[in-house]
Amino acid sequence: MSHRQILQALTGLLAALFTAMLSTTIVANALPTIMGELHGTQTDFAWVVTAALLANAVSTPIWGKLADLFSKKLLVQLSIVVFVAGSVLAGFSHNMELLLTARVIQGLGMGGLTALAQAIIGSIIPPRERGRYSGYMGAVMAVATAGGPLLGGFIVDSPLGWRWTFFLCVPLAVVALVLLQITLRLEHVRRPARIDWLGSILLTAGISLLLIWVSFAGKAGYYEWWSWETAAMVGGSVVLLALLVFVESKVPEPIIPLKIISQRTTALAIIASVAVGIAMFGSTTFLGQYFQLARGFTPTEAGLLMLPMIAGNLLGSVGSGLLITRFGKWKRYLIIGTLLVILGTGLAGIIDHETEMVLVSLFIFILGVGMGLLMQNLVLAVQNTVKVTEVGSASASVAFFRTVGGAIGVSVLGAVLSSSVSNRVTRELTDAGIPTEGGGTTATLDIAELPAQVQTFFRIAYAEGTADIFRIAAAVAVIALVAVLFIKEQALRRTLDIKPTSASPVEPGLTGGSEMLQTGAMAAVPAARTAETEASRQAANAGNAGDGQTPGASPKQ
Repeated sequence: MSHRQILQALTGLLAALFTAMLSTTIVANALPTIMGELHGTQTDFAWVVTAALLANAVSTPIWGKLADLFSKKLLVQLSIVVFVAGSVLAGFSHNMELLLTARVIQGLGMGGLTALAQAIIGSIIPPRERGRYSGYMGAVMAVATAGGPLLGGFIVDSPLGWRWTFFLCVPLAVVALVLLQITLRLEHVRRPARIDWLGSILLTAGISLLLIWVSFAGKAGYYEWWSWETAAMVGGSVVLLALLVFVESKVPEPIIPLKIISQRTTALAIIASVAVGIAMFGSTTFLGQYFQLARGFTPTEAGLLMLPMIAGNLLGSVGSGLLITRFGKWKRYLIIGTLLVILGTGLAGIIDHETEMVLVSLFIFILGVGMGLLMQNLVLAVQNTVKVTEVGSASASVAFFRTVGGAIGVSVLGAVLSSSVSNRVTRELTDAGIPTEGGGTTATLDIAELPAQVQTFFRIAYAEGTADIFRIAAAVAVIALVAVLFIKEQALRRTLDIKPTSASPVEPGLTGGSEMLQTGAMAAVPAARTAETEASRQAANAGNAGDGQTPGASPKQ
């Protein structure tokens, strides 16, 4: 496939990914308004994000396994349909319960788009050339992430209202569906499908139980961190996940292939992805809340203030992709990325309600560059070590653990923020002689209706609480740095699949001989070419002139 053919094939895929990313970011600056109208709490705020991330996480390995068994094109179209259904339901939500249900459905669709986008790219582009196209994907994600908060803020401030932050994604998804049908051409080799349903159930139950425990532990009206409920939930989660490992070691088609995630590069990339997920989702989720509640900006203004982080993300993603394609080295960008994430989150840990906005912009720009250097390149490192028939499962495994880390990060850091705000506001109100209803009732998101003095208490508390979660995110990002340092850099292969034998004179291709890229073929032409006679070279050139093949390449390709 030529560069033009690959771009054409990716058009619909990138459009679908853009829609999914936009649906996530467009809601970010609308959430404080949504919580105020639906009477949500800080815990509800965190769960609106966590519900989608959790559904995304637990469905990602399922979609990844399905991608190795069924048509990737059909699956990505199905995931768009699921996503549209969730978006419509979210737009019509009139209470928190219905909104959370809709977010779960949206998360299921986003899980498919996330896993399948990586799997399709891994199926049609060799790792050495994949950097530039991963850069394009990063650029699309950056534009969606940049435009989402700004567009969402504008919609919330307009007569349309917050519900259109969900409805707007529906026509975009339909356009993506049509483009996929027209532009994406993938050959699928059918093989018997064995879905690990038991593993899927154990995975969902184990992770969900853990997140539910984290979300409500220590909150008024629920249970303490050290209690029989904690023992039951944590113990139950450990048992379920242990059973998951046992089941995955026995079934023929595991939902999380242990032989892949136990490889050194994949295992370390997963550790780094979990830590990065916690730092990224956990810290950036609450940025819009910081701008609106701690600084008093409107949703539209909050969207504009997110642009430095998105610009950094775009720079890191596209720049590293082009450099990796040119020079073939990728580990250095992982190391630089983790260092910048630690630096960015650490600096953001010193902000308060009066920090100069220029400094805040600089801090989140540094964080954005680090994220751009890390996200796609961790997946690239893993895809370079597996066969093309396993690229779906491998890509999905990394995305799964990163999203689980994000869900845990949002849940844990949301609980930290809620507790921090409650304690600080309660203390300030008590010192001022203003009666309170207890710490659990003071972490409100609807502060516009409060008296001016009380609003000031809340703004200070939200600013200091946001700084707390950035400092925690910086500490967690150190784990990612340690994991990245131990990853062994392997040269990016120029072929789609791993060579059967290093000395084979046959040019390697995909399993079954289909979907071979010319770039891989040209790179694999053996040195034995020098032994050919002049006559045979001329014959090969003449035979290939009509179909545009590289001289000397196999006429069967």
